[in-house]
Amino acid sequence: MKNDNFIIKEFLDNAFNLKSHLMEFFSIGASDLNEFLANAKMNLANSHPGDALSDVSEFYSEIVGDRHVADLAAWHITSKDYIADTLKLQQRFSRDLVLDFGGGIGTHALANAMSSTVEQVFFVDINATNRKFVEYRAKELGVEKKLTFCNTIKDTQISKFDTIVCLDVLEHLDDPASQIEIFNEIMNNNSIALFNWYFYKGENNEYPFHIDDEQVIEEFFTILQSKFLEVFHPILVTTRAYKKIR
Repeated sequence: MKNDNFIIKEFLDNAFNLKSHLMEFFSIGASDLNEFLANAKMNLANSHPGDALSDVSEFYSEIVGDRHVADLAAWHITSKDYIADTLKLQQRFSRDLVLDFGGGIGTHALANAMSSTVEQVFFVDINATNRKFVEYRAKELGVEKKLTFCNTIKDTQISKFDTIVCLDVLEHLDDPASQIEIFNEIMNNNSIALFNWYFYKGENNEYPFHIDDEQVIEEFFTILQSKFLEVFHPILVTTRAYKKIR
């Protein structure tokens, strides 16, 4: 396994070979890759059906295709310093059995799989393209034995996790409060969960797939404050660490 400093350096150098993985997995050249990434956010936003959408899970599992991979890849490449800080935070808390919920292009799952403190990472994502892409990346990086790929939490067949990572996901869910209640149920008293959220559609609706309903958000914070106790960390990112209230 690699040491923590090397993992961060490798991410900052090339985002764990993300560009080469994109070109190989999608069979695209360098010039096409640049276009693929440059238009990623707009293409994903334009694919959203707006108020006609009745099922968020259908959007991410059936509609977005590889546009979600492109959007996430562009974000991770252009915001490497920020993402690196979330990886440092993850290194601070991750151990043993890790659930990576809505793991996207796999940056955090792959970094956890490289860590000596982690036994197994369960990568859960409802988008089949995401799962296949991260499975490909894991093999390329030599950490495939420490990753298990699942469509749902139930598919992991694990009753309790030692670490839960849920980043840039909660704002995409119809009912984020219910999701963190589920997380609470699969944590033990020593488990740590890492959450962030961005309940905002943007100045010009550039994030139409984010939840911004006041009632939904209030319920989320009510459940969060009743079920979880925040754990201080000194890393200056928007991600927060939580343990169960006993």
